[in-house]
Amino acid sequence: MSQNNPQNSRANMRQGRQFTKKKKKGPFKRFIKIVLSLFLLLILFGAGLFAYYASSSPRITQSALSSDNSTQIYDTNGKVISRLGSQNRDYVKSNKIPGTLKQAVVSIEDRRFYKHHGVDPIRIVGAALSNLTGSSLGMQGGSTLTQQLVKLSVFSTAASDRTLKRKAQEAWLAIQVENRYSKSQILEFYINKVYMGNGVYGMQTGAEFYYNKTLGHLTLPQLALLAGMPQSPKYYNPYIYPKYATERRNEVLNAMVKNKAITSAQAQRAKNTSVKSGLAKTHTQTSGSAKTSKYIDSYLKQTLEELKDKGYKANSGLKVYTNLNMNAQKKLYKVSNNDPSIVYPNNRFQVGATLVNVNNGKVMAMQGSRKTKVAFGLNRAVQTGRSSGSTAKPIMDYGPAIEYLKYPTYQPVKDTPYVYPGTDKNVMDFDDKYQGTITMRKAIVESRNIPAIRTLENVGISKATTFLKKLGMPFKKTLSLQNGIGLYISSEQLAASYAAFSNGGTYYKPYIINRIVQANGVTKRFHPKGKRAMSPATAFMITNMLKGVMTDSDGSGTTAKISGLYEAGKTGTTQYPDDYLNKVPANSSMDAWFSGYTKNYALAIWTGYDHQFKANSYITQPQSEISQQIYKSVMSYVSQNKPNSDWTQPSDVVATNRGGNTEYYVSGYPGTVTDNTTTSAGSYSVESSSSSNGTITTSPRSNEENRGSSTESSQTAPTTQQPSGSGSSSGDGTDNSSSSTSSSSTDNNPGTGSSSDGGGSTSDSSNNQDSNSPDSNNNDINDQ
Repeated sequence: MSQNNPQNSRANMRQGRQFTKKKKKGPFKRFIKIVLSLFLLLILFGAGLFAYYASSSPRITQSALSSDNSTQIYDTNGKVISRLGSQNRDYVKSNKIPGTLKQAVVSIEDRRFYKHHGVDPIRIVGAALSNLTGSSLGMQGGSTLTQQLVKLSVFSTAASDRTLKRKAQEAWLAIQVENRYSKSQILEFYINKVYMGNGVYGMQTGAEFYYNKTLGHLTLPQLALLAGMPQSPKYYNPYIYPKYATERRNEVLNAMVKNKAITSAQAQRAKNTSVKSGLAKTHTQTSGSAKTSKYIDSYLKQTLEELKDKGYKANSGLKVYTNLNMNAQKKLYKVSNNDPSIVYPNNRFQVGATLVNVNNGKVMAMQGSRKTKVAFGLNRAVQTGRSSGSTAKPIMDYGPAIEYLKYPTYQPVKDTPYVYPGTDKNVMDFDDKYQGTITMRKAIVESRNIPAIRTLENVGISKATTFLKKLGMPFKKTLSLQNGIGLYISSEQLAASYAAFSNGGTYYKPYIINRIVQANGVTKRFHPKGKRAMSPATAFMITNMLKGVMTDSDGSGTTAKISGLYEAGKTGTTQYPDDYLNKVPANSSMDAWFSGYTKNYALAIWTGYDHQFKANSYITQPQSEISQQIYKSVMSYVSQNKPNSDWTQPSDVVATNRGGNTEYYVSGYPGTVTDNTTTSAGSYSVESSSSSNGTITTSPRSNEENRGSSTESSQTAPTTQQPSGSGSSSGDGTDNSSSSTSSSSTDNNPGTGSSSDGGGSTSDSSNNQDSNSPDSNNNDINDQ
């Protein structure tokens, strides 16, 4: 009966619910315990790992903290050509450092500097949150200023060395530094150690370099700029990038306000001051030995760029071994600056040139300017803001035609009126004449534009782009037919691409640094592996035709010819746009190029004015040959005591006699050409025998007429701030990984640029690319 008692039933039900609730809480509590246990284990494991890494930390000394950590640069013979920092730093004691600078550095680099003991957990968490929210004012990552000092003093700056072990050791050493030195000493070490750009170290030296003053004589905005520069000395350089420098200076000022170091009114007055105010016009500090600095200026700047690209910083106590041949570099410098045999129009006339070893890609010499220091501006050897003119024809038109269509050197090509598909733009040659149907050899020797564009149209933009990519020139934007007579590439890229013609078709990426020895003794070597870019047949046939550019009476590059030397090369010039022609003399050019090579070296040279649309900034016809004269002088010099042999005909290339001339074709294509017929199916038919000059006349049935349009060739070039218009080529000059950008030196005037040597035209299209010691009597060029 009691079992049926309602009261008992309700009591049992309540007990059941309570029991059920207790059972539900059980798994949650166990989960919490597991999480806490795992967290505790993780902490213990982290502590153990930290202790293990810390136990193997390197020793840190006062000498390491206070030293300049200079980097030594060597040439190819192992001689020091520059000591970055060791001769370029004036150490300043703490009592001579303005309090305003100390406040600026602390505000932008480590606001809690005076509160932590080397490692700041609050800063680490704050930096993480800032990364999530996109605001990092006053926080430069999780590293404290002390940790940054340790990193600059002890560790390699290579990106590959940014490991958990290194971070743990960095934190442990930072704690040791904090226990051993006062905050004032740590700040002194840091301010004297940081790299300030242009080969100078320490903020005192930076003050002397940028303002010709000591730190104690600088204003608030000037001190704020110096305090912010170490994060990126290149891009915060007020001479080259005033916009970025201004933004960084203002960021420092805002951090100082937030840190209550200055008032908002003081910050605003400082922001109203131009970042260029008070900048020195001359510099007493140099980035290397006074005996060699003027010669290696361009090369050294590019060395630092390559060092940075590899993940290293210049202030890391490195030994950097380069491919620089000092004899060749001095020769290139002297010819470009003060050779009495070359008549330069004025000191504004500029040069950009690169010399490479064709068999391995080593950059032996580089000239980035005339009469100015590249360290303070544009390195024209690597700028990509100017059209290469007709030097593009072998690498975009005729090379692909041989590689993919098996054109023979005597391929009939039409030099007849031509309009870019889908436009009303006529393609013209330098003489405003047409020669009818001529051979490919004649077209390239005389640098005729129309046959080049027709050839590119037959090849197709897709295949031509693939060919260029294999030569180290990937373009972000689609190329057009206009690029067939002008690409926006650098002298370094051009020299490296022509080197592939010389060595039988292998492309080597040009490189400056071959070995880096870190402060800890670790050595890393660099030697790009060659990649097949074209067949040996293509390389040989292009080279054979390019010989004629320099040897034939009608060749466009006869001024560059060196007697007795086996060599090949190509000219390139660009004309002014049609609407500008009445402002310059007839046959004037904006750019003049020459790129030539032997079996040992390739040398590419650009000449022109930084601002080609300013008054008296045109190149006359005689001045367009200066690039050839530079080539002749330098290549003659570097070729002394070097093997001088001709190129060997590949086994699959067949020689044939055409009009008394030796011509070549690839075995099986197009076969033996006879009057009115050909053994190669569908190639072309020939109406009559070749003329005495090797010209082949084709019948109206020629396929050359019928290959007129491809899907790729019907596009028009997009507009950019480059010369544009009739008969123009496309390409954009911006090279974001290099040194100073071309926009700092070229006008943004719209316009055209047709060729004046038959060399290509510039255009309106944008195609960005992913990418002094005393003279020696020893003239031997020992490039290794």
